[in-house]
Amino acid sequence: MPEFSPEARIKASIQPGSVYYFPDEELSSPEPHYFIVLNHNPSDDMVLLLVCSSSQIEKVKRRRSGLPGTCIEIVMSDYKDFTVDSIVDCNNVFKRSINHLVNKLTSGDLKIKSEMNFAIVQRLRSAVLNSTLVSREDKQMLIVE
Repeated sequence: MPEFSPEARIKASIQPGSVYYFPDEELSSPEPHYFIVLNHNPSDDMVLLLVCSSSQIEKVKRRRSGLPGTCIEIVMSDYKDFTVDSIVDCNNVFKRSINHLVNKLTSGDLKIKSEMNFAIVQRLRSAVLNSTLVSREDKQMLIVE
């Protein structure tokens, strides 16, 4: 079996609902987190829109209590790679390039996880669109003409 380059592995596999597990400089925790791709055509887009899951469900709910409909809980039975029930704060989107993911994979800091169920991806997109904290420009990336 030929060994594919990190770039080929990412570009060949990336799609809506792709999940990557890596540490991100923007987060206060140095631990890796699960990032979910929301773009409709991520392999064609210059920028990826990612949302990040947290195991601190109650903390996220308290922090976002004034923003109903923008946090999505995902239980382990709905996504097999989660080791605990989690929540995604869709008020916080991460814009990253495919090269960012390739570099993380090259350095050994990224793991490719199983794809997330399309129904969950749709719920995450809707929550991002409901957020008053996400820019119109970012939301436009999630709207299919």
